[in-house]
Amino acid sequence: MTGAAAQPSRRFALTLGGVAMLVMSGCATVKNPSNGSDAQAWTGRMSLRIESEPEQTFSALFELRGTAETGELTLSSPIGSTLAALHWAPGEAVLNDGSRTRRFDSVDQLIQAATGAAIPVGALFGWLVGQDAQVSGWRAELGQLAQGRLQARREAPLPRADLRVVFERA
Repeated sequence: MTGAAAQPSRRFALTLGGVAMLVMSGCATVKNPSNGSDAQAWTGRMSLRIESEPEQTFSALFELRGTAETGELTLSSPIGSTLAALHWAPGEAVLNDGSRTRRFDSVDQLIQAATGAAIPVGALFGWLVGQDAQVSGWRAELGQLAQGRLQARREAPLPRADLRVVFERA
């Protein structure tokens, strides 16, 4: 991807990566679906700031269900309009932004293709449940999970990114 057409996909991919990080905060709105799996669900709002030139910022309401292996993420505007929906399972990730559907072999490839950088989706789910998963270049602050807040920063590779999530209370 190049030029202006790549910006919305890159922003969305970074947002998705951030949301995955958000999944780490296992305290606030964590629901266990009744299907007996390890899948959980989180809802709330998130913001992502990318220290690029020009700086990019994004915020949305989100609903995340599942695990790092199988799940779905919906991003919505403050008035409830769906901005994008992502579904993933082993061997496939699908992104629907309302105007087109894109398919990838994995959620990691989706994010890599859109951002040009690997975002640790597996670690994000760990962070959401309070596990201090160590990932090179990333630093998660889990100290406010009990208050329904999560922050993760990407220091490397550049550009730096700051992801903040506030979970809704059930």
